[in-house]
Amino acid sequence: MAKLEQLSCSKHFGGKLTKYKFRSTALGDLDARLNIFLPGNSVHGKVQVLMYLGGLTCTEDNAAQKGGFMRDAAAEGIAIIFPDTSPRGAGIQGEDDHWDFGTGAGWYVDATHPQWAKHYRMFTHVTQELPQVIEASGLPIDFSRQSILGHSMGGHGALVLYLTSILSGRNTYRSCSAFSPVCAPSVVPWGIKGFNGYLAGGVEEGRDKYDATTLIGKVKGPVNILIDYGTADEFKHQLMPDLFADAARKAGFDESQVRVRGQDDYDHGYYFVCCASSYLVYADSVHGRSLHSLQNT
Repeated sequence: MAKLEQLSCSKHFGGKLTKYKFRSTALGDLDARLNIFLPGNSVHGKVQVLMYLGGLTCTEDNAAQKGGFMRDAAAEGIAIIFPDTSPRGAGIQGEDDHWDFGTGAGWYVDATHPQWAKHYRMFTHVTQELPQVIEASGLPIDFSRQSILGHSMGGHGALVLYLTSILSGRNTYRSCSAFSPVCAPSVVPWGIKGFNGYLAGGVEEGRDKYDATTLIGKVKGPVNILIDYGTADEFKHQLMPDLFADAARKAGFDESQVRVRGQDDYDHGYYFVCCASSYLVYADSVHGRSLHSLQNT
């Protein structure tokens, strides 16, 4: 099992934000970096955790530095994990040629195209490798009380990881929330480019495995999903939240299980994310309920 190597640590709202790296098997033996926020109460035992997935061009630092999550996470006793958005330094021809594909744009899939399959396995990295490495390190995080959140490409990732965990029967996450997510990647330019590049089966493989609008139609059990997007989002044509909402309603999920909300006049950037700094998804440790909070928009 790979070991976490601490790179930096800063006190923050009574807790600690620590940057780590480790040699990732899932990413083809490249170094993976991540940030972990532990609230102050973690000194007394394991705490619930929120997995945050970043968007296109982001690293493990963007949301940790600009998202504004830690005040509320500290108050609620929630740890937050901030993975990177792709492997780095794989040396694959073309991986640095485009801002929306390759480095900084892993799309949270396990690549099946031979050119990318060795290193670009972000689905496995986030769902299996990170929890295993963190648990082996002894950090006080309770992965049985885990929820997931993401922004843009990371919102796509959060929805897909949440829904596939239900379909597989693992039920890894108690709830899922997303800022401005790419809800139907198989029908928009960003997603089509990613699926055609990473997957041997192209868009058809992507639609079946990694498109939240398709996956929600396959789920039979209860779900707990909250999506917020800005009505002034310049990339709304890439997001398609209405398609996801329609698919959820057709699958029988009402507003109590799937909420899709437009927030007036917000755009796609971190001004929206930071203003929504109370957008924390957490599992109530006493009643086992999944709770969403978006207090500031």
